Amino acid sequence: MKDTLIIIPTYNEIENIELMLRTIFSMYKHAHVLVVDDNSPDKTAQRVEALKEEFPGSLHLLSRPYKSGLGRAYIDGFKWALQHPYSYIFEMDSDFSHDPKDLEILHKACISPDVDVAVGSRYIKGMNVVNWPFSRILLSYFASFYVRIITGMPVKDPTAGFVCYKRKVLETINLDKIRFIGYAFQIEMKFKALNKKFKIKEIPIIFTDRIRGVSKLTKGIISEAILGVIQMRAQQLSGKL
Repeated sequence: MKDTLIIIPTYNEIENIELMLRTIFSMYKHAHVLVVDDNSPDKTAQRVEALKEEFPGSLHLLSRPYKSGLGRAYIDGFKWALQHPYSYIFEMDSDFSHDPKDLEILHKACISPDVDVAVGSRYIKGMNVVNWPFSRILLSYFASFYVRIITGMPVKDPTAGFVCYKRKVLETINLDKIRFIGYAFQIEMKFKALNKKFKIKEIPIIFTDRIRGVSKLTKGIISEAILGVIQMRAQQLSGKL
């Protein structure tokens, strides 16, 4: 896990962030973590800042002035990563819905010369989701099916947020032209990576719903995803993607 940066966006994750960081650093001594915090009222950033003394040089904090969406947080994190000599850049959640032990699995996949983006997939082998209500499972599963039909992407979990990118992918995609901020952001990144002829491999993981804290999913995020995939496909067909 050398030359690796794990980007974790946070907003009111005081209940999870310290445990997550300690878990990652106990497992991966050489990895670096960048927490991108959106001025959390619960003082998540202050907790991370205090932990930097314990993990000097490995733990980094990017504090943003206000909450402006998951996509914008990741874009700022990607730009920060590209200013430093990292070869592999991860996205992951702070709430343990993504198991830190799976970081190594995605990393090993992404090292392959035949893989540019490794995706931790809930649906590559059936439906590997724990503790979600049935309505949420159906929403996610059919949303993924809808995205594949509209875009033609051969990715079974296009909204997945547990991803490892090779540096060249983020260097090639114009990050300033990424438009979406919610789950559509995850779709847009994969869609543009494929459009640039990068190779995506899905790795089966088990996704476990958060135990602590509150989900950030809203109706607006869902609507953005529904309309966003149509817009992306139209741009691709018109040569404007």
